[in-house]
Amino acid sequence: MTQILLVLTTVATQADAQVLARSMVEQRLAACAHIEAIDSVYRWQGAVQQEGEWRLLLKTTTARYPALQAALCAQHPYELPAIVAVPCAHALPAFADWVATEVATA
Repeated sequence: MTQILLVLTTVATQADAQVLARSMVEQRLAACAHIEAIDSVYRWQGAVQQEGEWRLLLKTTTARYPALQAALCAQHPYELPAIVAVPCAHALPAFADWVATEVATA
């Protein structure tokens, strides 16, 4: 079975999230993307910050992750984006196959 990754990143606005999500899916770097509003608490430049952000959850394969990471870094509005890939220990085989098909290069 294809190794699926769940890739998470955050941005400041819904519009930024939509642009990144669409771009990653259009480039076949992610099979799909979920966007949700979240509250974030973090330390930045010596101070604790708290603000609303938008989280993207992108589904891809280990083979496509390097290209996805590079594209996210190139297009991301943050100076230091949080880009985290989490391997899926288990997935419905048909779903894993669908993800692999959707991110396959021509």
